Amino acid sequence: MSFESWIERQIREAQERGEFDNLPGAGKPLPEFGKAHDEMWWVKQKLEREGLPTDAVLPTPLKLRKEIDRLPETVRDLPSEDAVRDVVRNLNEQIVEYMRAPSGPQIPISLVDVERIVEQWRDGHEDRSARPGEPARPGQPADPPVAAERSGRHRPWWRRLVRRGGDD
Repeated sequence: MSFESWIERQIREAQERGEFDNLPGAGKPLPEFGKAHDEMWWVKQKLEREGLPTDAVLPTPLKLRKEIDRLPETVRDLPSEDAVRDVVRNLNEQIVEYMRAPSGPQIPISLVDVERIVEQWRDGHEDRSARPGEPARPGQPADPPVAAERSGRHRPWWRRLVRRGGDD
C-alpha cells in the first residue's frame, strides 16, 4: 500500500464517520481568500489574537527610537518635573543597556537630553496654566525654576571620561 493511498483512505473513513460535518465556518468563504499575499500574516494574526501591539516584534533599537519619538506625548501629562526626569532617566538606562550589548540590526541611537525634554514639558505646562478660566493644578509650583538659575548644564559621564582621556 502506497503512502498516498493510506492518507486518502484515512480521509475517506473520517468522512464516512462524519468527522468533517458541522465544522466551524462550513459553507462560508475563506476569510483571507482573494486578498494580497502577505508573508507575515500569521504574525499579525497572532499579535491581534493576543492583544499585543505591533511594536512587540520590532528589534530593540527601533523600539527605543519609537519611545524617543513618543517621549513628548508620554511626559505631557506628568504632574511634576521629577516625574519627567524619572521617565527620561529610565529610557536612557534602557538605551545604555542596549548599547552595552547591541543585538539585532545596528541602528544608531543616542541618549535623550533630559534638560531638553524637561524644558519642553515646562513650556507645555506654562501654556496650560496660562489658559484663562482653567484653575491651577494643586501641587504645581506657580513659577517653575528658570534653567539659568541652575548650576549649569552638566555633561553626560561618558563625555567627561572622553575629555579626560584626551588630556593625558
